[in-house]
Amino acid sequence: MSGPTASAAQLTGWVAAVLQHAGVSAEHAALASGAMVRTELRGVATHGLTRLASYLEKLRSGEVNPEPDIGVRRSPGICTIDADGALGQVAALIAIQEGLAMLETEVSVICRIRDCGHLGALGHYVLLAAERGYIALVFQRTPPLMALPGYAGRTVGNNPIAFGCPVPGAAPLVFDMACSVAARGHILLAAREGRDIPADWALDGAGQSTTAADAALEGALLPMSGHKGMGLAIMAECLAGALAGAEPESRQKVHHTPRSGAAGGQSTLIWLVNPQRAGSASFADYMREWAAGFHQRGGAQARLPGARAAACERAALAEGLRIPEALARELEAIGQATGLPPPWSVH
Repeated sequence: MSGPTASAAQLTGWVAAVLQHAGVSAEHAALASGAMVRTELRGVATHGLTRLASYLEKLRSGEVNPEPDIGVRRSPGICTIDADGALGQVAALIAIQEGLAMLETEVSVICRIRDCGHLGALGHYVLLAAERGYIALVFQRTPPLMALPGYAGRTVGNNPIAFGCPVPGAAPLVFDMACSVAARGHILLAAREGRDIPADWALDGAGQSTTAADAALEGALLPMSGHKGMGLAIMAECLAGALAGAEPESRQKVHHTPRSGAAGGQSTLIWLVNPQRAGSASFADYMREWAAGFHQRGGAQARLPGARAAACERAALAEGLRIPEALARELEAIGQATGLPPPWSVH
């Protein structure tokens, strides 16, 4: 793969500087940049640095608030974050910090986030919990994006879900998915790179199957496994929408996901569990034995979710992160616009 190389520290510092240029505080810029760069390090190209341009656009338009007055309210087992339109990474990381602190005295904690931007890769947040020895589930509600063939239009978001669990002696188990066949980020990336998409990913604006990424962005995503994917998305709507305390749909600020990227004004639910406080004294032993059996039964190709990403991260930290040419040009354009060149030589 061609393209420049930069270290994680260089990229994190540069992204933070760009966000500060857009009016984000140094503290919040550091949180968001760390999440974006670690996502990129772990090989999740659809939700890492390629999202920076759309976040900057939303900061400029006011759809995402660069200077939010974030409120935190705690009650037994529940933490509520009123994000005031903050970057999703900022709101989610504050929620994780608060929730993990509460787990020192609680068996489980539900963190509700209201009115935030796109969180990026939900797997980042469950990873942070699993690295501390906790179990985590995250759901995010999005504006309607999905439909089944024959529907008149988009009916429900592709509402991503992530799960994280510690595995003694191994990388945490991290499972992160959208409820659509493919996350919208894959279609955005294909459109940027001029690639077709598989015919089972999306419908065009007329409700017909399409392989054209541009047409798919104007249409609707198809749910994975048909009605099963729709069911999971509806479950996430109940949890990350209704239970999180989001405004009813008629009063929400954002009703449509723009072509350029994910919308602001979203809501999220994070569920954290401390297996030790739950009385699961054998939890670690069970996970260790089960993971060993999984690999033994599956053979050399068997791999738990999160293992590939952990290997990608180790390699990128050791060798530097290779930036694909198309993404490098996009980041260089951001550098020109802000007067903050990215941390590599621009030819």
